Amino acid sequence: MDSPWVTIIGLNEDGLSGLSDASRAALAQAEIIFGGPRHLALVGAGDKGRVWPVPFSTDPVLALRGTPVAILASGDPFWFGAGSSLTAHLARAEWQAFPAPSTFQLAAAQLGWRMEEITCHGLHAAPFARLRPVLAKGARAICLLRDGNAPQALAKWLTDQGFAADLWVMEKLGGPHQRIRQTTAAAFALRDIQAPVAVALQITAGQGLPRASGLDDALFASDGQITKRPVRALTLSALAPRAGELLWDIGAGSGSISVEWCLAGGRAVAFELRADRAVNIRANAANFGLEHRLTCIEGPAAETLTAHPLPDAVFIGGGGSAALYDQLWQILPAGTRLVANGVTLETESLLAQQHAQHGGSLLRIDLAQSAALGRMRGWEASRPVVQWSVIR
Repeated sequence: MDSPWVTIIGLNEDGLSGLSDASRAALAQAEIIFGGPRHLALVGAGDKGRVWPVPFSTDPVLALRGTPVAILASGDPFWFGAGSSLTAHLARAEWQAFPAPSTFQLAAAQLGWRMEEITCHGLHAAPFARLRPVLAKGARAICLLRDGNAPQALAKWLTDQGFAADLWVMEKLGGPHQRIRQTTAAAFALRDIQAPVAVALQITAGQGLPRASGLDDALFASDGQITKRPVRALTLSALAPRAGELLWDIGAGSGSISVEWCLAGGRAVAFELRADRAVNIRANAANFGLEHRLTCIEGPAAETLTAHPLPDAVFIGGGGSAALYDQLWQILPAGTRLVANGVTLETESLLAQQHAQHGGSLLRIDLAQSAALGRMRGWEASRPVVQWSVIR
C-alpha cells in the first residue's frame, strides 16, 4: 500500500473553517466519511457520510480496507477519542492523523489554567467515581460529559461526596454557539445545557483520599475479613506498587489490598473463593472508581491462575497452601514480588518453610491498641501477623 487509506481528522465546533489544508484535502479525497451526526453535519458530508454504529464498532471501517476513508472525531482523536480504537487494528502505514485542539485544551484556554496542573477525564460512559482518586481541596479537573443532564448529576455527586466546588459548564466550545456559565456544585441550577458539554471544576472544600498506604478500614465494604489498616500499610510497602503493574491478590477478602494497589496506578486481579466477599470486592472497586482496573474472580485461585496475564506482584492473604506456593514458584517469572500474610500457627509454619526453601524476608508484626481497662486504659493486643516477602 503506497499511501494511507484511513485519515483520522480532529474536528471542533468551527467545522471546516477550523481544519488544516491537509485535513480538508483528505476529506475531499475520501469516498466514505465516518463520524457522529454532528460531525458529519459540520463538514457537509452529504452522501459520503456514514454514522458510527451504536454500540460503537470499528468493523464498518475495517470492512472498507483499501478504500479512501476519513474518520471524524472531536478535537484530538487520541485523547478519549476513537483514534486508538481504530489504529489498534491497522498497520502504521495504513493510517494518518490530523488532530485538532482537544476540548480539554479549549476549556483550559478559556479559564487560563495550566494543562500540566489539571486532570482530564472522559466521563461519557464512565461513572463519576472515576474522579474520586484525584479529588482534594484545590484540585482542578476538566470532564467530558455525555449530555446536557450530566452536569447537574455531577454537581449532585460532588456534593454527596462532601466536596464543595466551583463549576464552569462549557457548551459547544470553539464554535459560534459556544457558551460558558459558572456556578457551584451546591447551588447548581443551570438549565438548557447543550451537548457537546464539558465541565471544569475546582474543589474549594472537602477531604480527598490520603496518598499514604493504609486507608481507614471504614472506607471499605467488609464482613470483617480485611487486612487491617496498619498491617495493610506494611503489606503494601512490601509489595511496592508501581504504576502500570499487575497484582494477583489471592484470598482477597474485601479487596482492600487490591484497591490501594490500584490507587497507586496499578491493575489487580482479586481471587476470592466466597461469593459474598466477591460482592464486597466489586462494591469497593466501584466505590473507589477502580472497576476498570480491578477484576474479581470467584472460585479456587489455583484453578484459574494460568488463565490470566502473569503479574508483577502477588499477595496471598488467605487460603495459602504448600501446593499453591509450589504452583506459583513454577509459573511466576523471575523478578516477581511475592508477599504472604498469616495469622494461624499452621500458616506461620508454612511461611517459615517457604522462607527456608526460597529465602526472602520473614517479619512478625505485633500490634496493640489502647482500650478501656476498668476505669483506666491498657493495651489490647491484636493477633500477631507473620509476613513472608520474597522476589522470585
